[in-house]
Amino acid sequence: MERSHRTRDIRSLTERELADLVKELGQPAFRAKQIGEWLYSKNVSSFDEMTNIPKALRDKLAERFSFRVPTEIAKQVSRDGSRKYLLEFNDGTSVETVGMPSRNKLSVCVSTQAGCAMGCAFCATGFNGLSRSLTAQEIVDQVIHVAKDFDERVTSVVFMGQGEPFANFDEVVEALRILNDPDGMAIGARHLTVSTCGVIPGIKRFAELPEQFTLAISLHSAIQQTRNKLMPGAKKYTLPRLHEAIQAYVEKTGRRPTYEFAMIEGINDTNPEMEALIDFCAGTLCHVNLIPLNDTPGSLMKPSPMKKIETLQKRLQMHGVEATIRNSRGNDIDAACGQLKQRHVTVS
Repeated sequence: MERSHRTRDIRSLTERELADLVKELGQPAFRAKQIGEWLYSKNVSSFDEMTNIPKALRDKLAERFSFRVPTEIAKQVSRDGSRKYLLEFNDGTSVETVGMPSRNKLSVCVSTQAGCAMGCAFCATGFNGLSRSLTAQEIVDQVIHVAKDFDERVTSVVFMGQGEPFANFDEVVEALRILNDPDGMAIGARHLTVSTCGVIPGIKRFAELPEQFTLAISLHSAIQQTRNKLMPGAKKYTLPRLHEAIQAYVEKTGRRPTYEFAMIEGINDTNPEMEALIDFCAGTLCHVNLIPLNDTPGSLMKPSPMKKIETLQKRLQMHGVEATIRNSRGNDIDAACGQLKQRHVTVS
């Protein structure tokens, strides 16, 4: 473990660096392509798995490089088949990741930061603040870990775990491109969704990307005062400016953004709140995901009654706004939206 702190992760090498390395080691040029396939298409996590590479060359690579793959500290399995992992990186930083299987599909919810600085009132992730941002490889490693544990191909990834993705913009985009790479995990761009608290500069930069990645916005209230209380970290990105930025995004990309709306009893499920949400959405291209709030330990907030959630869904649909009620996955193991934090759990 200590040696891997000092050596570089071989997966961080570019194609050019890999070609130069192979040449330096006196190996034929085709070895670079072989090694590249093991690293980026087959996602191996040890040199021993590279079965068509001579052992002498594997030994040389192992002397100079390492695989800084995360260690699984804990795993919990939900009644619905979802699995939550506590993964630890080389420096001791840990994050939670969730795998959600569904009818021959496998979705992964990844973290982009260890902890979060946004401080949303209903979310357990931000209670202890932000530790650090993750690298692109650390984000991708979460997806690889889940794929290997399920022994299945991952079909979609949501960047909705711990952290604010647009506070780690460059690494998140790099991770999206690695996941989307046809020679790598080959996950379609539209099946890669980034969820932001509404960081406007990030939305503007996201709109400029050539790929058709999907954008989700944690809205949770269309009344400024309520949203400030629920999401203090997003206070400076006011609703009128956010609305304007999202409309510019839609015009630029032609893609439909999703609004995440956690329904909280007595806070954002009142009639004025419903009216404000309808006004915010009506006449625009968008999709609203209504999510019954997931209980987090120590929170006084409770989920709205299902009848209220269904009423809001019908009212939105009457105004031509697409709206679905999202069934939270894994809430019996604290793996649902707003429940992720770096907590060590003893698994029997």
